[in-house]
Amino acid sequence: RIGKPAIADVRGVNFRNIIINGDMSIAQRGTSATGLGNGDNGYHTCDRWEFRESGSPTWEFTQTQSTDVPTGQGFAKSLKMDCTTADASLASNDLCRISQKIEGQNVQYLKYGTSSAQSTTISFWVRSNKTGNYNVSLYNNDQTRSIGNTYTINSADTWEKKTITFAGDTASAFDNDNNTSLWIWWALAAGTDRVGGDSSSWGAHTDNRNAAGQTVNLADSTSNEWYVTGVQLEAGSQASDFEFLPVDVNLERCFRYYQFWVDGDNKEIGTGHYYSGTSLRWVTSFYKPMRTVPSLDHTSGTNYYRFLRAGANDNFNGFTFNDTSTNQNFQLNQSSNVSGTAGHSGMLRTNNASAYLAFDAEL
Repeated sequence: RIGKPAIADVRGVNFRNIIINGDMSIAQRGTSATGLGNGDNGYHTCDRWEFRESGSPTWEFTQTQSTDVPTGQGFAKSLKMDCTTADASLASNDLCRISQKIEGQNVQYLKYGTSSAQSTTISFWVRSNKTGNYNVSLYNNDQTRSIGNTYTINSADTWEKKTITFAGDTASAFDNDNNTSLWIWWALAAGTDRVGGDSSSWGAHTDNRNAAGQTVNLADSTSNEWYVTGVQLEAGSQASDFEFLPVDVNLERCFRYYQFWVDGDNKEIGTGHYYSGTSLRWVTSFYKPMRTVPSLDHTSGTNYYRFLRAGANDNFNGFTFNDTSTNQNFQLNQSSNVSGTAGHSGMLRTNNASAYLAFDAEL
């Protein structure tokens, strides 16, 4: 179990990087996810980095938190996409991307929708065996507008740093809330309906702007792989050195969106009590307040969990997440297969190697 972190000392940190976990150092969900393809949209390894696909593809990828990084740049981890099932003949509307979503309240200082809208510059390190043109885009989810550009991988199997500056959008603002406003994505494979547009300036988003200018199909061979790390998006027209954050600060920023508590067999969850003779209750606080009221992410199955109390153990299958009114505290209940005395307390533990417990407030 990850203990509750202390308040991080962030003196001297500017937080100029709009991207969270751009060095891929945090991976609460795990370090590898296999068989990613049709229907597997979501977060699988490195925190805040989403796998996205659409259309009707037959490709599959393995995503890993890799230790292959550019030499001498200070990075220890990267995000790797490895094609494991090829799809050389893409349908016209197929699309595969790696992306990150940003809350609107975090990008108000870009002054979009005004004559003072700031440019942004994205920089990142990338490597692939597949040379050619790839697309990276910004998308205003509130106003359905986008801008994009291409970068070229020039040398196979070589780490290269890419820098692209995007103009600010004077026409449309971001909503000032905790929902998705700015969406950044890197295209890996795209059918013909996704690549033919011109996204070089801000404009109404259409399907053919999704991967404008993309020529590479990373899914056309099981020999293909793509790595990225050191991702930084910042205000202005110049790229600065990557802003390395202390690991506790980086982890706390990720906790806003996902909090992993425990997995595996015989692991401590917390102290619970009998609310009634047939109802267990566990009330505690999140590590850090979450973006919004989260959903419970856990495995359930016969006797996956155990309540250890004086004189007896109660095995049960899973939890019910009852407190949906706050992003700071929560309550889990269990009212099946348990019997005790109201007020008696004990220890909640996992009771199966496949058991895990986490909370999800991702965009």
